[in-house]
Amino acid sequence: MAEAIIHSIFRYPVKGLSPQALGRTTLSVGGTLPADRLYAIENGPTGFDPAHPAYFPKQRFLMLMRNERLAALKTDFHDESHTLAIRHEGRETVRGDLRTAEGRAAVEAFMASFCADELNGPPRVLYGGGHSFSDVARKVVSVINIASVAALEAAVGRPVAPLRFRANIYVAGWPAWHEFNLLDREFRAGGARLRGVKRIVRCAATNVDPATGVRDMTIPQTLMRIVDHMDCGIYAEVVGAGDIAVGDAVR
Repeated sequence: MAEAIIHSIFRYPVKGLSPQALGRTTLSVGGTLPADRLYAIENGPTGFDPAHPAYFPKQRFLMLMRNERLAALKTDFHDESHTLAIRHEGRETVRGDLRTAEGRAAVEAFMASFCADELNGPPRVLYGGGHSFSDVARKVVSVINIASVAALEAAVGRPVAPLRFRANIYVAGWPAWHEFNLLDREFRAGGARLRGVKRIVRCAATNVDPATGVRDMTIPQTLMRIVDHMDCGIYAEVVGAGDIAVGDAVR
């Protein structure tokens, strides 16, 4: 088997919004990718308490599974200032410091207009310190095997953008579906050690083209047809801290 490498690294500072590519980052034991899903936008009251942050299912937030129009928004998040800038159709529509009431209100007002017919209540930007608004309760890093996406591509006969799967680490060099062999096993990515903990069941969010926001595929159904399940990728826990970078070996 050819040596596997980190093909790309992405984080999603605001759940449901666009990714940020990273050339390198540092993983901490028991943590997510830094600033991954650090914020979320509540779709109607959840009862989320920032002083005691807890897991809520993704349906309680604006997210691609139900709100595919979010894919048409391109965002930039700045770590130092926690400033989020949102662009739509090539034009910046809003910018705000998410640590301030004014900044959050600006983003909330934009979302109230942009998603007006899909809201269950006023949209609210949520933050819980080091809490991650992940699709699972435990803090994990999501891993996608590029070859598994290629196998899916061959089955549908058209390109499948790996970003449909909204993962943190994309690995090139593994055989298709090899990631499932890593459950309950440790592997090294760059200078960090991870352990596979759970297969990722894909939902309707993967049907949305991340470039256009158009729901144009049936990825979960296709997975079921070709491999008899709807899983693609795994969640992994960080068990050994270290730096990772694009091009690093995965062993």
